[in-house]
Amino acid sequence: MNVAAVRDIGGDLLDAVETVIVGKRAVLERVLWAVLGDGHVLIEDVPGLAKTLIAKSFAAGLGLSFRRVQFTPDLLPADITGTYVFDRKTGDFVLRRGPVFTNVLLADEINRAPPKTQSALLEAMQERQATLEGETFRLDPPFFVIATQNPIEHEGTYPLPEAQVDRFLLKIDVGYPTREQEIEVLERRRKRRSDDATIEPVTSPKEVSALQAAIEDVHVDSAVEGYMVDIVAGTRAHSQVEVGASPRGSLALLKTARARAAVAGRDFVTPDDVKAVAMPALAHRLILKPDPWIRGVRTSAVLADVLGQVPVPKVP
Repeated sequence: MNVAAVRDIGGDLLDAVETVIVGKRAVLERVLWAVLGDGHVLIEDVPGLAKTLIAKSFAAGLGLSFRRVQFTPDLLPADITGTYVFDRKTGDFVLRRGPVFTNVLLADEINRAPPKTQSALLEAMQERQATLEGETFRLDPPFFVIATQNPIEHEGTYPLPEAQVDRFLLKIDVGYPTREQEIEVLERRRKRRSDDATIEPVTSPKEVSALQAAIEDVHVDSAVEGYMVDIVAGTRAHSQVEVGASPRGSLALLKTARARAAVAGRDFVTPDDVKAVAMPALAHRLILKPDPWIRGVRTSAVLADVLGQVPVPKVP
């Protein structure tokens, strides 16, 4: 599979998801970048903006299996990974696999579960495996976690530790629709005569893996690689940043910029690709110093400052 196929299939997938999600093409493209980059997505926004629907729609359009876990304060790690249970008929303990054994796992309101339960996802997200009673089980590829959280409600929640936030390739928000877009949402619901909306698969699990492999053929000039590293280094040196992005942030830029170029039909990455993906790929990896945070400075503003300071290379 080549880059042209990535552009065509990616476009068909976005068109299919847009039959359900109105007016959010840019948001959907970011989710597609994460899929092609074989990474996980954290969607943070207020309730009612179709975060869950985006996850379900992508799973359906990709032709992948889908499981949803509603995170709550009483959720246990075994509720995610599974456990061994006693079978009275056979007299043996049998493995009951948890929802993590799927292709697309929706971790809904992930910050409502305690850290012990949140950490149950770490092995699956990083190693693509789950360990139960000392035995390791590989997760079938492709495997993505799409997590959601509400940024305005903090009572009864447990903020994600930085180590887990860093495991997400991208962090994105959805935003409110315009007046015209919201009218379109109502019209589609009225014509559909049901809350449920269906999407026909555009790809299969094997094709998704082939699309991910095609991304590896996208060329990255050495000057563009240096540009990525300089941006990440700029986050570490910024006066308002306590902890900047790690090399995992540089890898996130590489993966996501390649995916963006392929979706655009190009087999090479430009500095504009890097700038376009920097915010969702890096902003959630920065930890600000206490004083700027108290004064209302946010990581997105700091990253915008870094992007404005790092020289853009001239690529032939």
